[in-house]
Amino acid sequence: MEDIHKEQNFSPAPSPKETSFLDGPHSRFKEFTFVIDVAREFIRGFRKMHFVGPCITVFGSARFKEGHPFYEVARKIGAEMVQLGFTIMTGGGPGIMEAANRGAKEVGGKSVGCNIVLPVEQHPNPYLDVWVNIDYFFIRKLMLTKYSYGFIVMPGGYGTLDEFFEAIVMIQTKKLKHFPVVLMGKEYHKELYSHLQSLIKAETIGKDDLGLFLFTDSIEEARDHISKYAIEGFGLKRHQDIKPLKWLGEKAHFLYGN
Repeated sequence: MEDIHKEQNFSPAPSPKETSFLDGPHSRFKEFTFVIDVAREFIRGFRKMHFVGPCITVFGSARFKEGHPFYEVARKIGAEMVQLGFTIMTGGGPGIMEAANRGAKEVGGKSVGCNIVLPVEQHPNPYLDVWVNIDYFFIRKLMLTKYSYGFIVMPGGYGTLDEFFEAIVMIQTKKLKHFPVVLMGKEYHKELYSHLQSLIKAETIGKDDLGLFLFTDSIEEARDHISKYAIEGFGLKRHQDIKPLKWLGEKAHFLYGN
């Protein structure tokens, strides 16, 4: 596939305000303009993603290249989720994100991304139907959650683990419905899973909390888990129930609904 992103500037340089807003109190005017900027970015993201359809979000490292076993697993997962009727959503970058988006496109599915603007420029991968560039991590994380009926966590680093634990905490505290979460890679995550078991012994989490996610190596088991707890669990049926507003540049997609 031709890399169309090289032809346009899809990753602008990050604004200085991105790195300064957590430094402490600023002038009232500066903090007010920051709130306006955040609101504008939220609205832009909401409008861009409003008709992407029901998504499964795939998290994972940007560092695994084509041909790596984890890349190929993510590619297959993307295809499997599309065949269940979902759109694949990722962080929009390379590595695992690219693989999942690629797998979706290879079987004719929908593929979207929320790309973070970083000091080291990260371009959206070339397998996206819809994408949005986002300055702030907290906005990006909300977008990756808001449109998803389930989460698949592939091997990754700090960012991937942050996304995994945030989803689990939101479900545990009932701030988020009990959407299915799949942690892929038993060998890769074995120390992590062992640590989580030690938290039960320390009574900092409950015994049932390990049941908030499926721990597996099996793509088929992941697919069945998503099908059971996302589609059957929420009684989803395909329909087209929201009319697009053409003057906002919206296009209709088939959505799931109850």
